[in-house]
Amino acid sequence: MTDSSRRPLAVFDLDNTLADTAHRQRFLERKPRDWDAFFAAAPQDPPLVEGIALAVESARECEVVYLTGRPERCRRDTRDWLDRHGLPEGRVYMRRDGDRRPARRTKLEILRRLGKDREVRVLVDDDELVCDDAEAAGFTVIRARWAEPSAALRVAQEREGRT
Repeated sequence: MTDSSRRPLAVFDLDNTLADTAHRQRFLERKPRDWDAFFAAAPQDPPLVEGIALAVESARECEVVYLTGRPERCRRDTRDWLDRHGLPEGRVYMRRDGDRRPARRTKLEILRRLGKDREVRVLVDDDELVCDDAEAAGFTVIRARWAEPSAALRVAQEREGRT
């Protein structure tokens, strides 16, 4: 049962939804993938105007929360990036360090947990598999298609459980 006395949630992914990861894709295109460098470069991500505007607009009616596949060790950099780019205050849900499950599993698990006692008004994410599973579970989804898709990132999200 949801608590209707509290504002609904608008849930936003980070990478390629709010933050443009194109400049750090090169770290995923080599063998072996350089995950430390990939995440270390995240603070330099340019903001994606469409995603930022949608988050700010959503904050008028919803509590904004962030749901990312980034590992917990990136929390400080992630919070600093959100603050620096004027994003609404909100809780940040991150992947536990060492958790290698596919993004669609980890994110859907958290969405379901959030939806137990709050209305989840919308999920905004660029990962098609996450979006498909969220829609199949009954969540309203906006597919963030404003960033250049990356095959390397898609593999990392689904097969390697890294972001």
